[in-house]
Amino acid sequence: MKTLILAVCAALLAAQVHAAKPKTPSSYGAIAYHRDSQRWGTSHAARTAREAKVGALERCGERRCEVVLDIRNGCGALADGPRRPTTASGATRAEAETKALRKCGDAACRIVAWACTP
Repeated sequence: MKTLILAVCAALLAAQVHAAKPKTPSSYGAIAYHRDSQRWGTSHAARTAREAKVGALERCGERRCEVVLDIRNGCGALADGPRRPTTASGATRAEAETKALRKCGDAACRIVAWACTP
């Protein structure tokens, strides 16, 4: 019986500690790209996904830019090569860039842009 009471108390305490943590708000970013002009734009500290996309498009500066990657609480990278542009997400810039280059699949691929949320 004592063990059961201790287990219940421990569970209640754990629930209170978990509930007391303030929830960290999400941070959004995006990468926009126009391949023909090689113009790109990024955003990295937006409060909403829409705000991130609009920011990346504005920074791209080419009216035909398109958002190629949405980012939420992490990093993203854009690689371009002879065949096509590719994007990837990751926990860090290095991880996102490595994944994007691997997906691009050619030695001539290069990182065009990257962004990480705070």
